[in-house]
Formats: sequence, C-alpha cells, structure tokens
Amino acid sequence: GFSLGFVCSVPVAFLLGWYEGFRAIVEPWIQFLRTIPPIALIPIVIAACGIGTSAKIIIIFFAVFLTMVVTIYQGVKNVDPTLIKAARVFDANDRQLFFHVVVPASVPYIFTAIRLGLATALTTLVAAEATGLGTMIQQAGMYFKMDIVLMGIVVIGIIGFVLDKIALLIEKKVTAWQEVK
Repeated sequence: GFSLGFVCSVPVAFLLGWYEGFRAIVEPWIQFLRTIPPIALIPIVIAACGIGTSAKIIIIFFAVFLTMVVTIYQGVKNVDPTLIKAARVFDANDRQLFFHVVVPASVPYIFTAIRLGLATALTTLVAAEATGLGTMIQQAGMYFKMDIVLMGIVVIGIIGFVLDKIALLIEKKVTAWQEVK
C-alpha cells in the first residue's frame, strides 16, 4: 500500500503543480478525499474486497497517497521563482525547466512525503488490521493488560523510528548536493 501510494502520488503531485488545468480538475477531489479518515473506508473496502491483505493495501494506499500528493505538490508549488527565472534567462524550455529545476528542488519534499507516508501507513495499518499487532493492542487494552499494550506501542514506535531513519539516510545520500559545507 505504501509503495503503490508513493509510485502513484509522485506523478499526480507533479501534474498538479505543473499543469493548471489538471490542478483545477483534480485538486478539489484530492482536498475532499483527504478529509475522510481512511479508517472510515474500512467497511466499504471490506464489502468490496473482503477481509484480507488486499483490503489493508487499499486502505493504506488511500491514506499514503493523499498525504504524499499534498506534500509533494507543495514542493512543486514552492520552487524558488528565482531559480525558474534564472533558467528562463538561459533559454531553458519547459522540459529542461521541469527536469533540471523543478524536480531537483522538489526532492526534499518528496522525502518529507516519504517520511509522513511511512508514519501514516503504520498508523493506518494498526487501525485497519483485523489481526496482528493492532488486534493484540486492542484486546490487551480491553483486559487492562497494559504491559502488552505498552509493548505493542513500543514495537510500533521502534518500527516507525527505524523506517524514518532509513528514509533520512537515503534522503541525505540523494540530496547531498544541497548541503552547505
């Protein structure tokens, strides 16, 4: 769900930021859908797909896709106008401007979207999970087994922390050109 959400969100976000006509049609839908909690879709997704992995993937995709689209779109929209003007002065065409100015300037936002998407995916997974860690925490909570609840919370926190650190490490490698030394 996370991977699919990422792969789909990048082109949609760039299209939103780059083409005003596309933005006029799609942005209202993105804004509408992102206000719906992904957990609210669980009954509909289960009715359509049944209980299983595919339902979880769809719910996580929905949550991750919307989070990432909004974040990456902001990166595209916030490209420094001076960079765009400078590229235009050097006769950059739209394709060159897009691939040599807009995409590189948006990379930090893409990594921010990845980090936010990972957190959203974990949160949604625990809430959407009919079995596993989410159920373990819920059942332990019903029986006031706080040691199990805390252990589940710590495991989720550790997983999230490790995934975030991996994303930061990759970001540091990919955006090394931005660091001032």
